[in-house]
Amino acid sequence: MRVGLLTGGGDCPGLNAVIRAAVRKGIDTYKYEMIGIKKGWAGMVEPDAEPIDLRSVSGILQRGGTILRTSRTNPDKIENGFGKCKNAFKVLKMDALIAIGGEDTLGVANKLAKMGMPVVGAPKTIDNDLNATDFTFGFDTAVNIVMEAVDRLHTTAESHDRVMVVEVMGRHAGWIATYGGIAGGADVILIPEEKFDIEEICGLIKSRHAKGKNFSIVVAAEGALPKDASAFITKGKELDNFGHVKLGGIGEALAKEIEKRTKFETRATVLGHTQRGGSPTAFDRVLGTRFGIAAIDLVAKKEWGKMVALQGNKIISVPLEAAVGTLKTVDKDLFDIAKVFFG
Repeated sequence: MRVGLLTGGGDCPGLNAVIRAAVRKGIDTYKYEMIGIKKGWAGMVEPDAEPIDLRSVSGILQRGGTILRTSRTNPDKIENGFGKCKNAFKVLKMDALIAIGGEDTLGVANKLAKMGMPVVGAPKTIDNDLNATDFTFGFDTAVNIVMEAVDRLHTTAESHDRVMVVEVMGRHAGWIATYGGIAGGADVILIPEEKFDIEEICGLIKSRHAKGKNFSIVVAAEGALPKDASAFITKGKELDNFGHVKLGGIGEALAKEIEKRTKFETRATVLGHTQRGGSPTAFDRVLGTRFGIAAIDLVAKKEWGKMVALQGNKIISVPLEAAVGTLKTVDKDLFDIAKVFFG
């Protein structure tokens, strides 16, 4: 059997762990021939792949990014895009495809599976907002990067009696902001799931100063919205291939408003793509490895249209459509824990 591997969407720590595991077991156990599809769905629309052997995956466990490279190519935006993807199976002489990605990448995989194509999925997103799995690899690494950044900002904020606003990733779900904020000891956390009142935020900061705590750390997800807003705060109106506006700007907007209302010196720090980069944590290396093994096992069982998932401490399989139907947002109980430490 000839099995293809594809990584789509944003790069993410742990992708290479999945690739390595699937290739190792695919070759050693099942005697499959493995190929890597280049640059996500772009490598299916215009067939572009290369063989992957054991040497190809040697030493990649600790590497960030993806050795297959990636893109946000959406076959649905290309004339006969899905027809071209189906044809790629013939051109590349491929018997099965493992698609590794988030909601957009797996959404394409789900459509192909419904067309009768032999596709399985593995969940990837640092936002941890993919449904049907408790955690996605990449999330733990991103949280640790946010935690370390907040730790470092504490010292400069305290030294200068400043308010520091830290903008982190999270379009529709505030998992990174919530976990990173709790772990870093943030004084306020703002997430897309709960619109915020700027007066209330400023009141919390003033209250801290009245108690002699002359600095504050505010962690804000990029998709956080004030109560009177109806659209995301962005620096432009450009959309990606899946129709998502490119976010960014909530941190700077908050910093200006907080300084204006409280008269406290306020600075904004945007962590941006640093949250995606670098070596994966031990948790993400292990989770990625488990997902890779489970994905190649799905191929061996010919369980097409399924995705591997973590539920509790078990790796199971779920229908792809269950993963991409709705986004997984932050639990209210978890955010209530975070609120205990506000102000």
